[in-house]
Amino acid sequence: MTNLPAELRYTEEHEWLRKVGPSTVRVGITDFAQNALNDVVFVQVPETGTEVTVGESFAEVESHKSVSDIFGPLDGTVTATNDAVVDAPELVNSDPYGEGWLVEITVADDADLDALLAALLDADGYLAVIAD
Repeated sequence: MTNLPAELRYTEEHEWLRKVGPSTVRVGITDFAQNALNDVVFVQVPETGTEVTVGESFAEVESHKSVSDIFGPLDGTVTATNDAVVDAPELVNSDPYGEGWLVEITVADDADLDALLAALLDADGYLAVIAD
C-alpha cells in the first residue's frame, strides 16, 4: 500500500505539495513514484530563482530504470532547493515526504495559494489516479 499523508496535496504527475509558508510550498515526488522508479541515483533540481510554470518540466529524477521529469505543479519561483537529495539521491526513496523533498516554490504575491492547493488532488483523489 502506498503511503499518502492526508495533509498533502497531489498532482496526477506524482508530485506532492506541502504548504510551508503563506505563499510557499515544498514539493517532492510521491511514495508511489519513488517506488515505481526503484533506486534513485541522480536528482537534478533548478537553481534558486528559476521560474516554474504549471505543466512544464523543471527538474529530473533518475533511477537505473529511467529518467523522470518533474513538472511544475503551480506557477512560481524556486526559492529553496534540497541539496541533500543532490548529494544523496537515495533520500527520495527512503523518505519521500520528509528528507527527500526537492524544492520550495513561492507563488506570486497576488496568488491565492490556498485556492491553488484546493484545486489539486487530496489523498483520496490521488489514490484513485494510481489505482487505475
